[in-house]
Amino acid sequence: MNTIAIRRLTAATLASAAILAGAGFTALGSIFNYPKILQSPAAGILAAYRQHGTAISAWFAVLVLSAALLGPAGVGLGRLAGGRTGKWIAGTGIAAALVQVTGLSRWVLFVPGLSDDALFPAHRQDAYHRFQLLHTWLGTVVGETIGYALTAVFTVLVVRAVTRASAPRWMAYLGYAAAALIATGVVVPLGLDLARLTNFAGYVSWCAWLVAMAIVLWRAKPHADAAPERGYLTTGV
Repeated sequence: MNTIAIRRLTAATLASAAILAGAGFTALGSIFNYPKILQSPAAGILAAYRQHGTAISAWFAVLVLSAALLGPAGVGLGRLAGGRTGKWIAGTGIAAALVQVTGLSRWVLFVPGLSDDALFPAHRQDAYHRFQLLHTWLGTVVGETIGYALTAVFTVLVVRAVTRASAPRWMAYLGYAAAALIATGVVVPLGLDLARLTNFAGYVSWCAWLVAMAIVLWRAKPHADAAPERGYLTTGV
């Protein structure tokens, strides 16, 4: 695959990830009070889920797809960066995608059944217990804490290797700021409410950065004398 095709495929993947994430978070915030609902007890979360269960699972599936796209986006950006840094970008992008997909998939694979089980008195406490285990380990530990850390590292690597070389300076600052704010999410399990706000702001900024990067990559032109796999880019504007 030539450099132009890699750039445009990567750009489309980045834009799709950002758009899907924005749509999913907006819809879930409206019908499920997400992510604030996650601070509620298991009984409250499952009761809220049952009000719009099918729609909630569908929108979480959208977030799963958005997270999964980080994998191929990382591979494409890694190809453009080239060298050892490119390999790190690809690896962290794939890892970030895997852990976030793992965490979010519980809402599609397990929560519908647990929600139904909680309606029966004989199974209710067991359903709450299993939900809380999934919520803690797949959600907080794997999908969120590890996912936040990997996403922040991935973003910094991309800014250093690709954004600074091919985009206006403000985009590099936006990428660094988004990574720093996302990284604050690793202390959310400590009960710091401010970290939830800064982490959310980080993801909003990150989605804007993804879209901006997609535009730059789509419009950029490789130098004629550069090896395709090294990804030397100019904005062409």
